[in-house]
Amino acid sequence: MFEEFRFYASICNIIHSLVKAISIYFTLFLIVIGLSANAQLLPRYGDSRTGTTGFQFLKINPDARSSGMGESNSATTDDLAATYLNPAGLSHLDTSKIHFQVNHLEFISSAFINQVAVGRKLSQSTFIAANLIYLNSGNMAVTNEFMPTGTGQTFRFTDVSLGVSLAKILTDNFSFGVTAKLIHEGVAGIAANNVVADFGFQYDIGKANTRFAVGIFNFGAATTPSGAIVQTRLNGDTTYTAFEKIAVPAVFRLGIATDLIHQKDHLLTINAQLNHPTDNNETYAMGLEYCWKKLLFGRMGYQLGVDESALPSFGFGILLKKKFGGVRIDYGFSHKKLTGSFHRIGLSCSIL
Repeated sequence: MFEEFRFYASICNIIHSLVKAISIYFTLFLIVIGLSANAQLLPRYGDSRTGTTGFQFLKINPDARSSGMGESNSATTDDLAATYLNPAGLSHLDTSKIHFQVNHLEFISSAFINQVAVGRKLSQSTFIAANLIYLNSGNMAVTNEFMPTGTGQTFRFTDVSLGVSLAKILTDNFSFGVTAKLIHEGVAGIAANNVVADFGFQYDIGKANTRFAVGIFNFGAATTPSGAIVQTRLNGDTTYTAFEKIAVPAVFRLGIATDLIHQKDHLLTINAQLNHPTDNNETYAMGLEYCWKKLLFGRMGYQLGVDESALPSFGFGILLKKKFGGVRIDYGFSHKKLTGSFHRIGLSCSIL
């Protein structure tokens, strides 16, 4: 009888926490809508900045887990996706020494993005990782005013980011991380190369299971593309070899997260994040992640202030514990009105 009472009491507590979570989520949702409708939280320093930077692939998040939460989890990222979401999150890798992750994103048209990362725990407080992101647009037809249906030639975008990350636990509550990235963008015989850096930290305030994160990402100087491109005109072909400098799409992120349910078999975390880019207006994101028995995960999220309307994102995951460590499989779905649906799938492994 007593065990039955404990069971029903536990169910009631979970239902109460879920109702509380939904109430808080939608309250924050309405507050953020009000903020985005009236003004930015941080100074904008100018009017429209759209189209003022290159290396746009750096804005695309390939991580299946994060996309399911509306890309709102810079304060709670704790796997190898931290190499581009917030390098401080590497300090929360589990006790395994070696970690591996791969994500695949089916992007617009025939374009795709692959991400591969590997990390290692060097000591109780130091973590290192390497990350590769590769975007391939697929072949596209070359057109001009004389042959609008195609010249018979093709071209493609090829974007690469290769990064090395280092994270350090400074105190029981505070961790810091940095990532140095070599980035490449190439199209139709023109290439741009640059070096940028990410800086981030995570802080557990020590109350109500609440975490806080701040970071600056894609920080670097402008660069000048090299190469040559031929343009056909009425008076003949013209070759261009001089190009203007292009800047990098730096962004400042401010994130917060708290556990609304923190029990042995149930964990429900709510995330909120502000993104302040150098080449566009601010955006906001909110997300939820529910974990049952550290085995099954359910996620949902929503983004505000983005350029095109979108449906709420969602995702799920499963963690399989093995003798050698663990294997986690994640799926994330998002949909935008103009560009359609995006599917992300990820695989993470930890060994030793």
